[in-house]
Amino acid sequence: MRRAVIVGGSLGGINAALWLRDIGWDVEVLERSASPLEGRGAGIVLHPATARYLVDHGVADLTQISAPVDWLRYLGADATVLSQTSCRFRFTSWTTLYRFLLGCFDRSRYRMGTEVAAVEVERGAATVTTVSGERIGGDLVVAADGVSSTVRSRLLPDVAPRYAGYVGWRGTVGEEQLSTDTFRALHEAITYHLMPASHILAYPIPNVDGTVTPGRRQFNWVWYRNIAEGAPIDDLMTGADGRRHPLSLPPGMVQTHHVDELRTAAKHLPGPLGEIVTETAEPFVQLIVDVAVPRMVVGRVCILGDAAFALRPHAAVGTAKAAEDAWQLARALESNTGDLDGALANWEDKQLRLGGQVAARTCDAGNRSQFDGTWQVGEPLPFGLYEVGDSAFGPP
Repeated sequence: MRRAVIVGGSLGGINAALWLRDIGWDVEVLERSASPLEGRGAGIVLHPATARYLVDHGVADLTQISAPVDWLRYLGADATVLSQTSCRFRFTSWTTLYRFLLGCFDRSRYRMGTEVAAVEVERGAATVTTVSGERIGGDLVVAADGVSSTVRSRLLPDVAPRYAGYVGWRGTVGEEQLSTDTFRALHEAITYHLMPASHILAYPIPNVDGTVTPGRRQFNWVWYRNIAEGAPIDDLMTGADGRRHPLSLPPGMVQTHHVDELRTAAKHLPGPLGEIVTETAEPFVQLIVDVAVPRMVVGRVCILGDAAFALRPHAAVGTAKAAEDAWQLARALESNTGDLDGALANWEDKQLRLGGQVAARTCDAGNRSQFDGTWQVGEPLPFGLYEVGDSAFGPP
């Protein structure tokens, strides 16, 4: 039996583990966090690739794991609806997906508190070494360890996250906390507001317990704001613990004066959007970065998801790309069982092209909204993995 070691137990890693297990591989997942990952992240625009495993295996249908919207709305500064078009997007939360996917995997093969420190590429195999000194080998190592990937940094040391010039302030708030007018203005739509060198969006997602009933869900919001390199971004990314965090500040870690400044600025947002920002108890910050690898296969190590391409969020397919990488990997290996290296080469060729294409589209969308000022009210959203529009779902 072929053996795979998955480094990283987030959504991309679990998808890889499930798909490889189902084609007959012995799979072990190494997750560096010692505590469950539930609660990390916030809202996600659902894509067919993201939900593929759950739907194909009858684990959950779309109505159980996501909240639908019927409208794309652009609001003016006075909350006037400047543009409204019909849409068929569905939204979920990171926690919801994680719970359902992890529930499909053997927890004894999902090792928490196991951090990888090194990787060795051998002839016909690969081996990782943990910080505790344990060596774990297999026919294949899958690096699904995110933007700050340890495996990538060891194999492709010239590839590192590059700051894009802006951050995403994020947060969630319970629908029951909102005024009646704000709930009515937002609950059936994905809502955008464009500002000079900035934009904000909001949409409903399942509550932390998975509830998708309108009025009992959460609203997820993301506000993109430009922050200069150097002292300004260093100050923002220095948490309440006094440490400069490289990529994100989790809820409760942002310094108070930055949260106060955000809430003051929110007074200038359209009323409904300003309310969801100010009602959020602990907003958090995500640094927007670019990562693009020249290779996704090094010997018997393959690199997927955010470890390979950190996509700016504007196409809303970061998790979809990771899930697609995992599914396509299993398809390639299953269709060419006698030539593992050839299967990996075919997979790499396809996924490199996909990663490059969607990365270019997300960079263009971010630059137009944050720097060029060419994103216009009423524009269709650039949501999509292979092409704009493939994130939409038909009527349930």
